[in-house]
Amino acid sequence: MVEAAVEAPLDVRRVIKHRTLFISDVHLGTRTCQAEILLDFLKHNHADRIYLVGDIIDFWRIKRGAIWPQNHNDVVQKLLKAVRKGTEIIFVPGNHDEGLRDYCGMQFGGIRIERHAIHATADGRRLLILHGDEYDVVMRYAKWLAFMGDRSYELLLWMNTPLNWIRRRFGFGYWSLSKYLKYRVKTAVNFIGEFEEALAEEARHRGLDGVVCGHIHHVANREIDGVQYLNCGDWVESCSALSESYSGEINIIHWVTLPVEVQSTDQLEPKIAA
Repeated sequence: MVEAAVEAPLDVRRVIKHRTLFISDVHLGTRTCQAEILLDFLKHNHADRIYLVGDIIDFWRIKRGAIWPQNHNDVVQKLLKAVRKGTEIIFVPGNHDEGLRDYCGMQFGGIRIERHAIHATADGRRLLILHGDEYDVVMRYAKWLAFMGDRSYELLLWMNTPLNWIRRRFGFGYWSLSKYLKYRVKTAVNFIGEFEEALAEEARHRGLDGVVCGHIHHVANREIDGVQYLNCGDWVESCSALSESYSGEINIIHWVTLPVEVQSTDQLEPKIAA
C-alpha cells in the first residue's frame, strides 16, 4: 500500500543503513550531473544491496566530447569501494549506457551487469527492476527523435544556470525551467502517464507485485491498478533515490532541497517521502 507523501529532516552527518538502494539516471560524463551531491548521499547512505537502474554513465554525451571531472571518477570509485566492503551492486543499463548490455551476466570490479532483475523485498513482494526505455515509444520507433530530445533537454538544463543566477540576485530560490516545461506541457504529461501504465502492466503480466525503473527523470511511488510503480528519479535535477528498509517499506529520498548549484555538503537538507 502506498502511503501519502511525508517529509522528515535528517542529520546528514550520520550514516543511514538501508536494506536496498535504487539509483538511476546519474549521467556521469555530463556537466549537469550532480556528482558532488551524489557523493555526499553515498557517504551517508549505506545498503546491503544497490541497484543502478540505468543511465549511470552517459555515453551519448561522451561520444560528443568527454566531460569527466574528478568527482565523476570519485563516484565510480565510491561504488567500487562499497563492493569491496560487502555491498552487492547490480547494474541494469539504460539507453544512455546501452553498450553495456552486451556484457549482461558479467561482472566488472564486483558490479554485476544484468538486462533486468527481480528483487524480493523483506516483506515478500517481488519487483521488476529495469531502466524503462524499452517502453518509451520514441526510443522504440524513432530513436533519432530521442537524440534530438536529449539535446533539447541538455539546452534547457544549461539555461537553468543563468536564469537562476538572475533569480538569486533578486532573492528568489531555485526554479527549474526544464521541469516546469516537462510537467506543464500536455503531451509530456500524457507521455509520463502512459509510460507509468505500460511499466505497471509489464509487471502485472509477469505476475509481479511492482516495478522499479528510471528513464523519465520523474521520481514516483504510487499504485497503479494494484501494482506498485516506483521510479528512482535522477541525479541531474531532483537528486532522488529509492530506499528499502529492513521491514520492506520503500521510500523516496530527496537528498537536497536547496538549488542544485549548491556544492557544500554542510548546506544539504535531505528529506524522505513515503
